Formats: sequence, structure tokens, C-alpha cells
Amino acid sequence: MLNVKIFVTLFIAIFVTAMGAGFVAPLLPNYAHELGAGGFQIGLIFGAFSLTRTIFIPYFGKRSDLKGRKPFITMGLFFYFLVSLLYAASNSVTALILLRLAQGFASAMVLPVAQAYVGEMIPPDSEGRLMGLFNVSLLGGLSAGPILGGLIKDWISIQASFAGMGILTFSGFLLCLILLPSEQTAKTDLPESTAKKAGYKELIRVPAIFSILVFRICYTTCIGFIWAFLPLLAGTRIGLSSSAIGLVVMVNVLIGGLLQAPMGYAADRFSKKSLTLFGGILTIITMLTLDRATSFWQLMVINSVLGLAGGISLPAIMAIGVIEGRQSKAMGSVMGLLTLGHSIGMLLGPLLGGLLLDFFNFGAIFLSGTVIMALGTIIFWRCRQV
Repeated sequence: MLNVKIFVTLFIAIFVTAMGAGFVAPLLPNYAHELGAGGFQIGLIFGAFSLTRTIFIPYFGKRSDLKGRKPFITMGLFFYFLVSLLYAASNSVTALILLRLAQGFASAMVLPVAQAYVGEMIPPDSEGRLMGLFNVSLLGGLSAGPILGGLIKDWISIQASFAGMGILTFSGFLLCLILLPSEQTAKTDLPESTAKKAGYKELIRVPAIFSILVFRICYTTCIGFIWAFLPLLAGTRIGLSSSAIGLVVMVNVLIGGLLQAPMGYAADRFSKKSLTLFGGILTIITMLTLDRATSFWQLMVINSVLGLAGGISLPAIMAIGVIEGRQSKAMGSVMGLLTLGHSIGMLLGPLLGGLLLDFFNFGAIFLSGTVIMALGTIIFWRCRQV
């Protein structure tokens, strides 16, 4: 049964934390470029976050199934806050990489565990609608963050944007520390949490879970290309300001966020496979056209279509994940796998994109995204039976 207090607390905490991360993410490529970073080093800065998150998500997802959710969420948010404070003092590429490594470790304790917390409360036949609604917290925060962080940087300094990230993260920590119920209370409504849990190897062998994991990896590899290198393209090739770059990045996650609840509702009533495939096809088209953009408005339109693709496919993917997590009695592990797929993509995208940029050009990055997304869509189509 859905506990509204827990749902709202986690929603607000994830929203403000994601907004803080959004303050900084679009600024990092040009900031690192000013510090002398090349394409691969920019990729390392973005990929470092996903590297540690990829390593630790399976551990924290599994442990949260056994030990409870609140300790991991609060500890992760507090560590995230401490790392955020150090950004203002960073003045080298190496320092940025180390900070992103630490922040990825903290993040591994937060989002997949919060999603598992929510997923266990969702009643049957509401998976798409309620997980879609919860995803608004993440995408809403990420959509508001880039424009606000860009404005703060243009009006004050990038150090002020870093400080804003720390303040917002700390507020998310306080919300969870004070308002989330004790683990014993929270688990009274979740009797399945004491049951035997399936291992990761067993879960990946399930065709439905394997198909959404592969699709998630391929889609977020494309997102990794966008977050790491679209700001650099917009700043160096088109000459956009930090606030304009923030708008370009924002429109993607804003549209995706606005579609989470209605498309989640659709995922509960229509074919989840068809919705996911349609999102994959839209992503392929978008990646094909990005290198042809030569103005602010062209970037806005193309990135809007990419947001539409994510808004259509993500609620269906999350709904499938909740259903499989409930059936396997391993909600934390399944949500951890989906977040792991996100992290792998966000690791591969920046690193591969950095290499391609150093040896070729922006066009090679986006063409690679087209091929990768086509592969993920085909694998999902062949494996997933809905």
C-alpha cells in the first residue's frame, strides 16, 4: 500500500538533490575546457561519477534489500553534500575527476534505493503511473537545475553554482533524516522484504530484465554523449552563453519529466514494449540530426525530441522493472540493475565520446550514438515479450 508521507518525502529529497546536480553538470565541460582539459579528460570527468556508481550500485542495492532503505539514503545524501562543498575549491582537472568519483559513490546509495523504497509500496496495475510520477522528481530537478545554475554562473560565478548544489543536497538530507520513518516502521507494510532474494546473475537471465537493462544502457550512453559534449558544441561551435546552454540541456529533461506521469498512465494500459520501441526509434532519429544543428533554436528542437523519446520509454521501462522486482522479491536489486544500466551508459558515453572527439569530431560522437541506440532497440525488440 502506498505510504503518501514516504512518497512525498523521497520525491522532494530527490527533486532538490537532482536540481543541485543539474546546477553544475552543464557547466563542467566548458569549465574543464578552461582548465585545459581535452576531449578524453572531459569524458573522464563525466565518466568518473558513473564509474564509482556502477561499481557500488549492486552492493548498495543488495544491502538495502537486506538491511533497509533509510540508512543508505541518508548516509548517501550527507556524503554527497560534503563532496559538493569541495567543488568550490577545485582548480584542476584532476581535482574535478576525484570529486566526481566521490560523488558517484554517494549517488549509488541514493537513487536506486529510493526507487526501490517507492517500488515496494506501489500496488499492482499502478506501476507505470506511480513510478512515472516519482521519476518527475529526478527529471524535474535536472530540468530546473541547468538553467538556474547557468544564470547563477552568468550573474555571479561558477563557485556560486557549486555552493547552490551543496545547499540543495543538504536540504534533501535533512528531509530524509527527519521525515522518513524508522526502518522497522517502514517495513511493516513490506512483508516480502524478509523473503529470500534472487541474485544478480539470476535476475539478468530473466529475458524481461535483460532487455530493459540493455535498452537502458544504450539510451543513457546517448544521454552521456549529450550531457558531456552538447554543452561544448554549443559553446565552441555556436557560441552560446552558459544560461543559453542551460536552456538547451533543460528542455530535454523538462519534456521528459512532464511526460512521466501521463506516459506512466499509458504504460499501465497499453503495450510497454511498443512504448519503449517508439522511444528508441525517436532517439535514433535525434542522434542522427544533432551534428547538423547550427543555431540555438535547432538545438532546442532536436533536444526536445530526445526528451520526448525518454518521456515515452522511461515510464514503461520502470513499470516493467517494478513488476519484475515484485515477482522476484528483489525490488532493490532490480532497481539497482536499472540504475546500474544508467551508470554504465553515463560512463561509456563520455569516455567513448571523448576519444572520438580527440581523434575525429562531434559528428563521430553522434553517429556512434545512432548505432548504439539502434542496437539496444533491436535487442529489446527481440528479447522482450509483452
